[in-house]
Amino acid sequence: MNTKTAIITGGSRGLGRDMAMNLAKEGVNIILSYHSNIDKANEVVQEIEAIGQKAVAFPFDANKPESAYAFMDKAKGYLKQENGSPNFDFLVNNAGTGTFNMIADTTEVQFDEMMNIHLKSAYFLTQTALPFINDGGKIINVSSGLARFSLPGMSAYAIMKGAIEVFTRYLAKELGSRKITANTLAPGAIATDFAVGANRNEEKSKIIASITALGRVGEAEDIGGVVAFLCSDRAGWVNGQRIEVSGGMLV
Repeated sequence: MNTKTAIITGGSRGLGRDMAMNLAKEGVNIILSYHSNIDKANEVVQEIEAIGQKAVAFPFDANKPESAYAFMDKAKGYLKQENGSPNFDFLVNNAGTGTFNMIADTTEVQFDEMMNIHLKSAYFLTQTALPFINDGGKIINVSSGLARFSLPGMSAYAIMKGAIEVFTRYLAKELGSRKITANTLAPGAIATDFAVGANRNEEKSKIIASITALGRVGEAEDIGGVVAFLCSDRAGWVNGQRIEVSGGMLV
């Protein structure tokens, strides 16, 4: 059986780490990116290797879209050395961070940072990866519940996530002839380090729980299994879709 490989950006912590672990448990080898915390990235690599899959981590600064090319060059070189081919199967554009500013207070620098991290880097990383994604492969772009509902202070972030959802539909359309599917995963509020761990705040957690049908804040472990499903043959007919994983937030 030919072992498949996934590239996951932002795979060293939070949602990305759980995505990597869930895919590894399904027998997928992992290439993950990290921004600056190489120790956390190496911990994930070691955890994946401990369950019998290959893993490696390379740096990627999503605020510098040109960093996508250096990251992909490292990934392709590693794959060619390991497998004799630079090709891989799954691309998960997950890297990201948040900013909290009302529209009246958002600076151009903050806006550009959100655009670079969540839209431009994902667009051009995907572009440079396309020739190396195996036919029949899968692309998953991570959006947010905030592209559906609106909470004050998150406009710049949410705008870019809305754009990612449009980008995903275009990928699905343009890559259909290669049998490559593209879908958007939109998490709701998750208790991770994202946005300085805002969703771990006790008061905010109670508010989120009160507007979520399942009555709690999401955890990273709620997300990775859905990514594993979308990368499986069982999801082969799911294409161009936005799948919200929010426990029924603001339904």
